[in-house]
Amino acid sequence: MKPQIKKAALFVFNGDPMCFIHVLLNGLNLAENGYSVRMVIEGAATQLIPKLDETGNPQHRLWTAAKAKGLVAGVCLACATKTGVLEACRAQGLKLLDDMSGHPSMSTYLNQGYELITF
Repeated sequence: MKPQIKKAALFVFNGDPMCFIHVLLNGLNLAENGYSVRMVIEGAATQLIPKLDETGNPQHRLWTAAKAKGLVAGVCLACATKTGVLEACRAQGLKLLDDMSGHPSMSTYLNQGYELITF
């Protein structure tokens, strides 16, 4: 019997960089340990997107690694628009998620067997 794939969807709402670093660290760690990981950037956390792309940012290396490994599912379209980072998201090639009235739907991930973790 083939083992079931472990799945974790990390929804990050908190715009505090100290919180966001834990999303990146845990997402990368889960992926290294065989989990299918999807990171969804929501709420105030969307404001961090432009800063994460700056090479001088301490979280830049982790952000780049998470994107390179395909862990970032995308960014909330409504929140990116509201926080003024829509163009920065597009410039980084991030998918804009809007399947629930302009926001990402948690049920999409639950229906695919993901365990939700919120930050």
